[in-house]
Amino acid sequence: MAKDLLLEIGTEEVPAHVMPGVLAQLKERAENAFEENRIAFASVRTLGTPRRMALLVKDLEEKQADITSENRGPSIKIAFDADGKPTKAAQGFARGQHVAPEDLVQKDGYVYAVVHEAGKETAELLKTLLPELICALSFPNNMRWGSLEFKFIRPIRWIVALYDREVIPFEVAKVASGRISRGHRFLSQGDFSIAAADDYEKDCEAQFVIVDPDKRKGMIRTQIEAVAKENGGQAEITEDLLEEVLYLVEYPTALCGRFEEKYLQLPPEAVITPMRDHQRYFPVKDGEGKLLPLFITVRNGGKEYIETVQHGNERVLRARLADAQFFFDEDRKKSLEEHREELKTVVFQQGLGTMYEKTERLAKLADFIADEIGADEKAHKHAKRAALLSKADLVTGMVTEFTELQGVMGREYARLDGECEKVAVAIDEHYMPRFAGDAQPQTTAGRIVSTADKIDTIVGTFHLGKIPTGSQDPFALRRQALGLVHMMIEANYHLSISRLVAKAMDLYDIRDKKERETMQADVAEFLRLRLRNVLEAEKIRYDVADAVLGDVDDLYRVLLRARALNAFVAKDEAAKEIQAFVRVANLARKNEGGAVQAELFRTEEEKELSKAYDSTKSAVASLIAGEDFHGVLDALTELAQPIDTLFDNVMVMDPDEEVRRNRLALLCQVDALISEAADFTKIVMA
Repeated sequence: MAKDLLLEIGTEEVPAHVMPGVLAQLKERAENAFEENRIAFASVRTLGTPRRMALLVKDLEEKQADITSENRGPSIKIAFDADGKPTKAAQGFARGQHVAPEDLVQKDGYVYAVVHEAGKETAELLKTLLPELICALSFPNNMRWGSLEFKFIRPIRWIVALYDREVIPFEVAKVASGRISRGHRFLSQGDFSIAAADDYEKDCEAQFVIVDPDKRKGMIRTQIEAVAKENGGQAEITEDLLEEVLYLVEYPTALCGRFEEKYLQLPPEAVITPMRDHQRYFPVKDGEGKLLPLFITVRNGGKEYIETVQHGNERVLRARLADAQFFFDEDRKKSLEEHREELKTVVFQQGLGTMYEKTERLAKLADFIADEIGADEKAHKHAKRAALLSKADLVTGMVTEFTELQGVMGREYARLDGECEKVAVAIDEHYMPRFAGDAQPQTTAGRIVSTADKIDTIVGTFHLGKIPTGSQDPFALRRQALGLVHMMIEANYHLSISRLVAKAMDLYDIRDKKERETMQADVAEFLRLRLRNVLEAEKIRYDVADAVLGDVDDLYRVLLRARALNAFVAKDEAAKEIQAFVRVANLARKNEGGAVQAELFRTEEEKELSKAYDSTKSAVASLIAGEDFHGVLDALTELAQPIDTLFDNVMVMDPDEEVRRNRLALLCQVDALISEAADFTKIVMA
């Protein structure tokens, strides 16, 4: 009969941002362990709070499944002598398989041992599996405590291990498993006993611990929304903050606090950032989206003494906002232009000059990019001005204290200085995307400065030899490269990456020819990997991605080609046409050089292919100019029949050297045209 299993690992408080990954890892490792050990189960759930990570397995079978295996031994000739008796080889094999020699089975010229292994009791296996599961968990950071060599993210204080009602005995870090768990630090009576695995959630809730994260999240969201409504506003609930608060509390109670209205004169972000990022409070806004002098926080406890908790949170926030007001007032004593002068004392990276010099490079890059994308005169002017001011807020008091506000305060200070709104917005947008899932710049000036900033940082950091490897990426270059890729695609920009990198190298005064070539290759490969991820997210076939990623100089065009090719290869008739293209590519590699000479054509098939090439080339050029790569592929299919006809009737590798070279040159010409769409040799056809 199947039974439920509970494993609870009780610890000191685990950092909130780690818990979702830990619970996902615990679930995956448990499922793998049970499957590898042939123990059937209905479902696996993970539950957790700041002080515990728990595993609940429904209907875990009481025994492993039996297993029968056929293990091959020596050949029959070696296993038996002339009289048909087992040799020493057969006897040794049988002994190793724990079967009698006479039980060996003869098949396919070999002897086999049929081994039946009865499943073991699950309760017995769990004594080893569960501690192994705990020890196998990995974390971003580990710690040791006491005199132990054992490492875990936080000290383990208790372990509950129940198979239905039976305790599974084992020990980890000198903590013995049992049925005793711990309730809420302040609301419960302390330790409590769990009778059976399926009592876990109910027993924990009785001790003021909501162990189901989904249930706890629902409670938090509902309470926040209700408290905000009671106070005449709407809470701004971001998923990342909600997730963090979720793993800061075991028994949530939302409450509303207030702050002085005078702080609403500050830019909204200057109020929200210390509130949300530093104190984990939820801002409250009115129906028009304007910030109210309210905040909502979630207490880890009940409603007792809630006013005292409210006043304590108000006092903490008041100090934060007073700091913000002070820094804001001090910053406003200088214009953003004046703050920019202070960048001369701030190093960008050792060996890459100051932040002031970086803004000078960004202004020149912005000029270059604006010309490349054909930006109008106003966007050109706005981008250059924004580039010069883009880093000025880094030396302001507000950004020094609240680093999350870089760009945001630059935008606000630019507005207060009377700068053009497009310039102010571009200063903020050039940092986008700031995190995974963040928005891209929406203005032309913002995109230009963002592109300049990202390529300047990538080229400069690569110049220092700091190309990201493994998980190490201290300068967030992968995020910047991915942002660059998404930006080119979203804005539909045809911007040559090689020309952009060359310009950035010029501004860094990188003159060594070998380094310039290496830089071009390294940056292209770095962007290629990011673009591959984008194509994968778009459900582009892996071989289609391989076929279009050879040249990533125009990032947006690569995506257009991938989308068209992905649709093309799905057609039933595509296989025949792709085969023709691949045949051309394979022979084109043998090209011996030289131009195509029509007077050297000896057959009608050569002439027809040349004529088809000429008409298709004209059509392809027009379609590419119109960014119609579906049309490009349709046009290229017109070459398939003359290609096949040529191969069926003409020997390309003619003994006559001139004829052979001419035919190879023709195929090379055709292959170059086909390659405008993709490298079809990468396509895998069923």
